[in-house]
Amino acid sequence: MAGMCKMGSVLKFIGGVLNKTVSFVVFSVLDLLDFILCYGYKVADFCIEAEWRPCYCSSAKEAITSSGKILVSEQGESKIVSLNSSKLQLEDISDTLYSRPSLVAEVSKLTVNELKKFKLDGTAKTNKGSTRSTFTINSIIVEMLQGKMVGRQLHHIPTWSDCDCKFCNSWTSSSKDTLYVKAQGPKDNKAREDVIFIHGFISSSAFWTETLFPNFSDTAKSIYRFLAVDLLGFGRSPKPADSLYTLREHVGMIEKSVLEAYEVKSFHIVAHSLGCILALALAVKHPGSIKSLTLLTPPYFLVPKGEAATQYVMRKLAPRRVWPVMAFCTSLACWYEHISRTICLVICKNHRLWEFLTKLVTRNRVRTFLMEGFFCHTHNAAWHTLHNIICGTSTKLDRYLDVVRDRMKCDVNIFHGKDDEVIPLECSFNVQRKIPRARVKVVENKDHITIVVGRQKVFARELEEIWNRSSRSH
Repeated sequence: MAGMCKMGSVLKFIGGVLNKTVSFVVFSVLDLLDFILCYGYKVADFCIEAEWRPCYCSSAKEAITSSGKILVSEQGESKIVSLNSSKLQLEDISDTLYSRPSLVAEVSKLTVNELKKFKLDGTAKTNKGSTRSTFTINSIIVEMLQGKMVGRQLHHIPTWSDCDCKFCNSWTSSSKDTLYVKAQGPKDNKAREDVIFIHGFISSSAFWTETLFPNFSDTAKSIYRFLAVDLLGFGRSPKPADSLYTLREHVGMIEKSVLEAYEVKSFHIVAHSLGCILALALAVKHPGSIKSLTLLTPPYFLVPKGEAATQYVMRKLAPRRVWPVMAFCTSLACWYEHISRTICLVICKNHRLWEFLTKLVTRNRVRTFLMEGFFCHTHNAAWHTLHNIICGTSTKLDRYLDVVRDRMKCDVNIFHGKDDEVIPLECSFNVQRKIPRARVKVVENKDHITIVVGRQKVFARELEEIWNRSSRSH
């Protein structure tokens, strides 16, 4: 028996070393490929649209502070100045957008850094004894925000690499810049309570409407009004090309499209994955209105002291490993701006073909609607949402959870699939450590998606029980 255990340990060690070795080679090649694709897309953009689009390949550059326009600080606490109506506002962005170390990037910068060395030394000697605040800024943010600063309207025309079908661009035909919301419940405003459903990354409201909505009991349907929203940049909601998809934008659009449009006063929230972050941000803004919080696989990582929070979360979520498969997929999405754009070009732009082939081969309705949610987004929306919400809010979640624990009395329930390879199980227990009253349920043999899909009837009953319990306690 001891020999078997020792053999297992040896095999595990060999497998780990092999995974790291293969991963180093594969991701070094991908670093180079992304570098090449950067210039390929610049040429393609210029040839097709007569201008190339700025990207985050260059590291953050020193701001020209004398310009008096836009200042951005770094070290995971980056902020941009944006124009909203007649107000200038500071918005948080994640430094992971423009600071993702790679072998190719480091080698390409080495020569430039050496050339700047003498100049920097000379500058240091000249400024010795003086102190000044410095800010740094990223070129793409400057270019995107300069358009807003001169009053440019939202860019409704999709880029050549985005899908131009009616479904993906249905929002352009409406005069209202609001999110798509699927509402279901009693007519004539007879619903006693509201429930807001917030989906996760590269998903849509169909994650809820095609699974839970049909499985709620008649009693629940007569009491509750269900409001499932497509987040900004996903599904049928607006996908503005000049948006940075910050936390403020996402939460603001939910408030405008759901709370204000449907006159919601108090409500329950059910959120999945990335949607859990938005749910917490929304709850903190409306602490007196929340009746219950149900979080599925919340991405809350405990950041060690001394670590840059945004960079740590990015590495936990996307560890640059080829195995397991989900780790490889998240690494592609998180580390490679141009490779992920290529994936969107191949899959999202041609989603009608892929949907047809999926229906033809599987004839499985659940799989089809999941793929529809996966397809209907733009690269710009997915790229910025991933970095600005999951990575960029890593410094805020502690405060959000403290508010829920200390200032709110709502019921908090957490569900997590034991086989989830996207968000580790420890994240849910991390939330419970911050909010001791939170209940955590680990569902055996379920992963990131099947925590709902495949057990929708059971989960619908569980939610109804949570809502009933919360209503009685209030």
